Amino acid sequence: MDFSFSKEQELLRKTVREFVEAEVAPMAAKWDEEDHCPVEVFRKMGELGFAGVFVPAEYGGAGLGYTERAIILEEVARHSAGLAMFLMTHQLCVAAILEFGNEDQKKKYLPGLASGKKIGALSVTEPTGGSDLANHQTTGELADGWWVLNGRKCFASNSSNADVTVVTAKTGTDEKGRNVLTAFIVESGNPGLSPGRKESKFGLRVSVMGDLVLNNCKVPPESILGGQGKGQRVALGTISEVGRAGMSAISLGIIRACLEDMVKFAKERNLYGKPISTLQAVQFSIAETRVDYEAARLLTYKALALKDAKQRCDLDFTIAKYFSTEAAVRAAKRNMDNMGGYGVLNDYPAGRYLRDALATLPSAGTSNIMKVIVAANTLG
Repeated sequence: MDFSFSKEQELLRKTVREFVEAEVAPMAAKWDEEDHCPVEVFRKMGELGFAGVFVPAEYGGAGLGYTERAIILEEVARHSAGLAMFLMTHQLCVAAILEFGNEDQKKKYLPGLASGKKIGALSVTEPTGGSDLANHQTTGELADGWWVLNGRKCFASNSSNADVTVVTAKTGTDEKGRNVLTAFIVESGNPGLSPGRKESKFGLRVSVMGDLVLNNCKVPPESILGGQGKGQRVALGTISEVGRAGMSAISLGIIRACLEDMVKFAKERNLYGKPISTLQAVQFSIAETRVDYEAARLLTYKALALKDAKQRCDLDFTIAKYFSTEAAVRAAKRNMDNMGGYGVLNDYPAGRYLRDALATLPSAGTSNIMKVIVAANTLG
């Protein structure tokens, strides 16, 4: 297996890095402090093809793959994991429509989403539990030729700024009495759709997260995504691959940020008449973080290679997501340890890295859920 990037992929990384260093890095701390979502920067990313990187050119995208998507997310997360989360969530909506939509839906929605002129979201989680899809409370009933949606979604990223949202609703039960879900594409102008309260997060603050309320929200039958009763397939298929791939890439960016800052601080900080980089404890900490980054990188990009080759990859992304997010927390903790008192000062990004790393843990499935999935596969 070839683990090197192509020349085109390296050029993409260089392009993204230059954009992020110019447009994101100078503002990242301010956005985090003010909990500001920079939609204007998202529009610029759309113009550069980042928003629809894996969308075919015929639908207005860059026509690249999910590996290129991860390269973009990692580079953005290196300076603002929250902004990367905003972009990642938008791409969940894009991927759901691309992979499960019919031709009319793709032509209607993908050009605007791929260009960044429209913001997308995927809202599945409910107060009854994000991983407990069988206990869905949001309902969809067919009346007078319209599907009427009622319910509330929580922890919905891009909840208040999305133009297009893919939502799931219970539309019946099967022969065993289990809920049957259907996915719907809902546009922001729908009078029955409204954002609820916005959550105040301690991490990934640049990304908006909150409730989404469906109150007699009427949508036409052509808004059904993936077929009636196929909502669980749409939700799990998108989250297990595209969502976990995104969280893995964002975690890579956080780990790399910590590693680069650890090296810089260790070389510049002097104690006992010499840089702390000469201390074995500091060297070990840096080495452990480098190993975590390399391991997370291999797990993530191996899974992405399978995804781009259209091979089964859901377990691979589960493993990558579990390891990468936990490794990001370890890296952020080591970074703060090495900085001592400086690590708790908001003049430095160490605290933001730790908050962002911790906030990646529940996204697209908690670490415990990841372990349950891996264990079930292994025992089976």
